[in-house]
Amino acid sequence: MRVWKFGDDVSTDAITPGRYNLTKDPRELARIAFIEIRPEFSKEVRRGDVVVGGKNFGIGSSRESAPLALKAAGISGIIAKSFGRIFYRNCINLGIPLLTGDTDWLNDGDEVEVDWQRGIVRKGREVRQFRPLEGFLFEIVRNGGIVQYLQRRGDLCIG
Repeated sequence: MRVWKFGDDVSTDAITPGRYNLTKDPRELARIAFIEIRPEFSKEVRRGDVVVGGKNFGIGSSRESAPLALKAAGISGIIAKSFGRIFYRNCINLGIPLLTGDTDWLNDGDEVEVDWQRGIVRKGREVRQFRPLEGFLFEIVRNGGIVQYLQRRGDLCIG
């Protein structure tokens, strides 16, 4: 998995800029992902790549198109120091795994292995622990998102 590294305070508008965000078609959204800050992203991202951010990744508006664009682009998940709360929940609802922790040691283009369930990231011989999604939240992601979770389970009972 290749790392696509971003800094602090990446807003949902930087992920899917409003002026391009004229569709709900996931394939079209994937084409505009990061179009203004990393125009090469949509052409060069490979299925399974990892987006890495700093603090407040996904801050800003509640637009679901931002995580949907990243999922449609084929990323395997997102690792950041912290997330905007609505973006965080939208990712879970769409089935995108998230890890939280120190991302300073990861660089753009690094090749990594990620265990999303246990929160382990390996870069060469270096291994770091991150805070993974737990319990109910990970179950939603494991099922592919909230809709698939409900279809399989039938309710949102946690117990």
